[in-house]
Amino acid sequence: MEKMTRGSKYSRLKIKASTTDKIGTKLLYQYLVELAHRKGIAGSTVFRGIMGYGSSNAIRSSRFWELTEKLPVVIEFVDQTEKLELFYSEIEEELLGMSKGCLVTMESTEILLQKKGK
Repeated sequence: MEKMTRGSKYSRLKIKASTTDKIGTKLLYQYLVELAHRKGIAGSTVFRGIMGYGSSNAIRSSRFWELTEKLPVVIEFVDQTEKLELFYSEIEEELLGMSKGCLVTMESTEILLQKKGK
């Protein structure tokens, strides 16, 4: 187990978008997670929402009878602030070029424990 020092400079980068958003032919969340992995970002998680709205002001919700759903998605990355700022600078142009909207936030965080699995 590796104990992290409190007050260290870590952040959480969040990108809020839609499950159907794409960059090129790939889903946005898949593209970003794979890119972050290749760039050595410490960790990422994709959360799919069951209901929400964004700048389009259209409320989206999950209904079991729909085959394809346009739902909110949050793609979250955790690493050193400096690495996340660099990663964001590399993807910013692609996000700006998307036809759909998104919201990007970054907040500082403390990592209390990072235990590697076996």
